[in-house]
Amino acid sequence: MMTDTLNRAEVFERYRARLFGIAYRMLGSVEDAEDLVQETYLRWHETDETSVHTPEAWLVAVVSRLSIDRLRRASTEREAYVGNWLPEPFANKEHFATDRESELASDLSMAFLVLLERLAPEERAALLLRDVFDSEYDEIARVLDKTEAATRQIVSRARARVQRDRPRFPVPPDARERLLERFLEALRSDDQEGVLALMSPDVTFTSDGGGKVYAARKVLRDRAKIARMLVVIERKARSLWEHRIERVNGEPAIVTLLQGRVFATTSIVADDGQIVAFLRVLNPDKLQHIVMPHAG
Repeated sequence: MMTDTLNRAEVFERYRARLFGIAYRMLGSVEDAEDLVQETYLRWHETDETSVHTPEAWLVAVVSRLSIDRLRRASTEREAYVGNWLPEPFANKEHFATDRESELASDLSMAFLVLLERLAPEERAALLLRDVFDSEYDEIARVLDKTEAATRQIVSRARARVQRDRPRFPVPPDARERLLERFLEALRSDDQEGVLALMSPDVTFTSDGGGKVYAARKVLRDRAKIARMLVVIERKARSLWEHRIERVNGEPAIVTLLQGRVFATTSIVADDGQIVAFLRVLNPDKLQHIVMPHAG
């Protein structure tokens, strides 16, 4: 039961960052995550406090179930989405400012969120609660309304699917930043061979314009064509935009400013010192949470 020394709002605020972290990782949308945190808050205030033995577990269960339901509905919406769908990036840490240390170090990367898209909603929730938020299997079983044995199988299956496609030799943040610096230098120098040399033979390029701005509607897979495209685009737009290396979803990425406004973010997947995937978000609706206080 809740302690009498803390009112409901204070208890909720203690776990707000954790709840947002679950919802954002589930949905890949800041706005949707904020909506579900607010819905959880309303339910928290409406519930009978005598039925709540552990506030944190209760709140995590509610936001997780809401996220599962929202993700199921989102699958229909995403089928109608124009072009490739990528998660909404963010460069503002305010939502995670009170996260526990383990959660601050957890995987928020665009690449990880893209991998999670391959999982069914319950698999996604189970994997996140276990591997990112360190929930016990019995807690996850209650969230999913499954047996503990079934929950263990769900987590194991989801973990295997995600791990299969993660880089074998991931690049640490400082090396990733140097890789991005070399990439930008090659672009600025019109060095197509230099760009090509930084990319894996099986590199992919995914861009999300959402039908709002021009973007390739299919994933590009030809290494030479990707290098040529990037150099040509840079040559045409060089006088109009500026590239900065900033932290996006906790990792170094490129933020492109067009006449002082955020135009795109480009995150990469790197393996063994090479770029194996580009993830570029251009949809302006998804760039509202890229906070650049010194831009403009």
